[in-house]
Amino acid sequence: MHNDRSITEARLKRVLDERIRPALYPESVPLTVGVWNAPGEPVPVEEGIAAARTPIEVGAPWGPPWGTSWFTVTGTVPAEWAGRTVEAVLDLGFDENMPGFQCEGLIYRPDGTPVKGLNPRNQWVRIGAPAEGGEKVELHIEAASNPVLLDYHPFLPTELGDKETAGSEPQYKLARMDLAVFDEAVWELVQDLEVLGELMAELSTDSPRRWEILRAVERALDAVDLQDVGGTAARAREELTEVLSAPAHASAHRISAIGHAHIDSAWLWPLRETVRKVARTTSNMTALLEDEPEFVYAMSQAQQFAWIKEHRPEVYAKVKKAVAEGRFVPVGGMWVESDTNMPGSEALARQFVHGKRFFMDEFGIEPQEVWLPDTFGYSASLPQIVKQAGAKWFLTQKISWSQTNKFPHHTFWWEGLDGTRVFTHFPPMDTYNAQLSGKEVAHAVANFQEKGGATRSIAPTGWGDGGGGTTREMLARAKRLKDLEGSAKVVFEKPSEFFEKAHAEYQHAPVWVGELYLELHRATLTSQAKTKQGNRRSEHLLREAELWASTAAVRAGFAYPYERFDRLWKAVLLLQFHDILPGTSIAWVHREAAERYAAIGAELTEIIEAAQTALAGDAAAGTSVVFNAAPHARAGIAAGAAAVAAGSGRPVSAEAREDGSFVLENGLLRVVVDGRGLVVSAYDLVAERETIAPGEAANLLQLHPDFPNMWDAWDVDHFYRNTVTDLTDVESVELVDGGSVRVVRAFGESRVEQLLTLPAGERRLDIDTEVDWHETEKFLKTAFPLDVHADRTAAETQFGHLYRATHTNTSWDAAKFEACAHRFVHLEEPGWGVAVVNDSTYGYDVTRAVRESDTGTTTTVRLSLLRAPRFPDPRTDQGVHRFRYALVPGASIGDAVREGYRVNLPERRVPGDAQVAPLVSVADDAVVVTAVKLADDGSGDVVVRLYESRGGRARTKLAAGFALASASYCDLLERPTADAEAAGGEIALSLRPFEIVTLRLVKE
Repeated sequence: MHNDRSITEARLKRVLDERIRPALYPESVPLTVGVWNAPGEPVPVEEGIAAARTPIEVGAPWGPPWGTSWFTVTGTVPAEWAGRTVEAVLDLGFDENMPGFQCEGLIYRPDGTPVKGLNPRNQWVRIGAPAEGGEKVELHIEAASNPVLLDYHPFLPTELGDKETAGSEPQYKLARMDLAVFDEAVWELVQDLEVLGELMAELSTDSPRRWEILRAVERALDAVDLQDVGGTAARAREELTEVLSAPAHASAHRISAIGHAHIDSAWLWPLRETVRKVARTTSNMTALLEDEPEFVYAMSQAQQFAWIKEHRPEVYAKVKKAVAEGRFVPVGGMWVESDTNMPGSEALARQFVHGKRFFMDEFGIEPQEVWLPDTFGYSASLPQIVKQAGAKWFLTQKISWSQTNKFPHHTFWWEGLDGTRVFTHFPPMDTYNAQLSGKEVAHAVANFQEKGGATRSIAPTGWGDGGGGTTREMLARAKRLKDLEGSAKVVFEKPSEFFEKAHAEYQHAPVWVGELYLELHRATLTSQAKTKQGNRRSEHLLREAELWASTAAVRAGFAYPYERFDRLWKAVLLLQFHDILPGTSIAWVHREAAERYAAIGAELTEIIEAAQTALAGDAAAGTSVVFNAAPHARAGIAAGAAAVAAGSGRPVSAEAREDGSFVLENGLLRVVVDGRGLVVSAYDLVAERETIAPGEAANLLQLHPDFPNMWDAWDVDHFYRNTVTDLTDVESVELVDGGSVRVVRAFGESRVEQLLTLPAGERRLDIDTEVDWHETEKFLKTAFPLDVHADRTAAETQFGHLYRATHTNTSWDAAKFEACAHRFVHLEEPGWGVAVVNDSTYGYDVTRAVRESDTGTTTTVRLSLLRAPRFPDPRTDQGVHRFRYALVPGASIGDAVREGYRVNLPERRVPGDAQVAPLVSVADDAVVVTAVKLADDGSGDVVVRLYESRGGRARTKLAAGFALASASYCDLLERPTADAEAAGGEIALSLRPFEIVTLRLVKE
């Protein structure tokens, strides 16, 4: 037989594109259109529907950036269409390649009932099949003219990312507003040919199956009359029946499809627009569920359900009904799909507490899986948090984006830093926006790493990022791929059903230990410094507020603000969404985040002050009470306690030398700051050891060019290190305040002022840095070259720390050239170490070099301070920033933990004369209390969460500072799991390395 394969395949493409698809709507009539442009922010539905309309024609421009236009379309179904299926085809000016990233709409009936969403891949609304014709049609469209920011040439700076700078130029032209006859036979033929054509393209040319499909397609195309596609579509479909009914092989891979629309809670749109995106998408999905009995849809993020409940109750009613039917599935169990690198211990725990509690309260459902398809790396603490939150499975897809190393598994056990394991799956389709195309399905099969051990994978199916969800075309593909020779078997089912089957068949899956590091998007640890500082400050203010409110409630009858804490926690958790906290959203989002953090901070400070006032005693006594919210004692004040302020310690000596340098000494540490404002010596007087590497200087600010290959706010590429400018020029270096060194320097368009302080009685150098930053596409770091030989560093993460290599032996080590740390980075030789602690940074890097002079090792720790990408926010980080960090020579890992908390939880002084004993206390400093609060159920029980912080075993006792009736161990949601023995008001504890323990204490 002659090989005419390429000719037939080219014929298929042209006939589909130019003849069959255009025949979907063989007849149409225009609708009459009127428009009302809302003058400001979105208005309530009833107001939008009632507003007076102005006529508008197809082809007319509409929609300023971030505007809302209410269209009304009216018309009459022609009498001659009686009995035929009619749809309204509504094209707002869509580019079909940008679903979720441009204009969108939500369609309503005249009574305000939502019908479905409108987007570039979903431009239709079914009118029905009127028996007689003449039916009147009236629909209202709430259309959002969201501008396109990520265009075909991506990452171009734009002012469209904030309503304040976007201007008023119309963004779109109305394209089509018609009533049309929908030819179902043609539509089905399109689906047949698309599925077979895509499958055929993935099969080997040596495969008989490919040629069988080719000949069937050829016969079908012969059967189509190109001048009467509708009249011959059924005949063409008959030619495809045999190849479409051939069953899949018994060994075919099984794909569990699940309807999905990953909706970023903010990204290239503001939070308020996400509220509407969720309403549009869920309207679409509930409508599709009514039409398609085999369809199952999953949605994560309790916050998004809460938004619909609050802002679109009519949509939420449909969602609740579909959830009750078991076909609209809440998944994930988190408040939002948060970043997991940067949120603190309690915050990551509370993501599950508030998320799960919402799903249980609203639907009576407790999700068992964690659903984080798009987050930028996954903390090693997550498995234990997941398990203690009552979940058992984990899903992500993002690790497939790694630039350097291909992750070796798709289904595996993930072991966290404490040894907890969670069953984990990565969809081998390598997308969370699957369309179930032939290419995607074939890729899933070929890519699946578990062949021979497992047979299943999952495919989140639907348009996402900006929403949209699953389409009828995707469901049509799934029906044809359910049992089709040459393809994997595709079936829609709940994620829980997939995980149960996958777990059952692959219980002895391989194990991955430690963090799931994404070898991409490393700059998300630094971009938008004010957002990160707002998060860190809010987390610690929440800790303080809960601690002192609980103490005051038990000791002084203070009214514990349950509802305020619930609201404030949810506000902070929302801003930890994986495009907000990482600094990758538009300017509008980060401007609003700053405003929200300011309001959160003010309200929490008010709660703290009220609680402390209730505890402090006589404000007129002429003394001050010092409150210590840190989990370790300091200045003689126990953790979680307060005492009347004592006198200051002995003064620190400060000397100005003739060579322009300065020497600070406090009996524990001697620090030399040279005339450039750099630390050239930090000598540990106790250990008789120098901290700074020979010939090097610390507190060195370094500036790099920063123009990654793509993903500006997300990425920093390794080549940024090739060029560096050391900022050594100074305007002034001087002694101030009797014991600190003040350094002022300017560079580029920016200015920095630093205060270097050696506290009395502390082996620590505090550095307070204020930067007035006006650079573009630059990366600012601060360097500490240390005389320490260490092949690994310890970086704090939630409920512990993890180790990363300082060397680049393997490509896996080398890829971690920028990583995450919370309050400290620590490195050590046996018996002596150094910590660098901070109050608001997350990104850091460590490099090592061997000195020629003495063959010693210089290990340089650098904190990442500021960046200046221009997309998606062209003025990222411009303005004044303040950072506090410290160098701690001679630090053990326990010292690093203590000093990290100290710099983030400064003492508070309140007028008064009281001594406030801790509400709870722990005898061992290795055991850190992360939360003291009253139980969320309003019972008045005291809840304490703590963990082992040093990576070793700990035996200790927790003492209650109140009469204790009973105690129990709990999960993160404060549900008792076992009784705890309490004797004499104390509970004996035995903790494994990094183990988290939650206790519920019942007062007498």
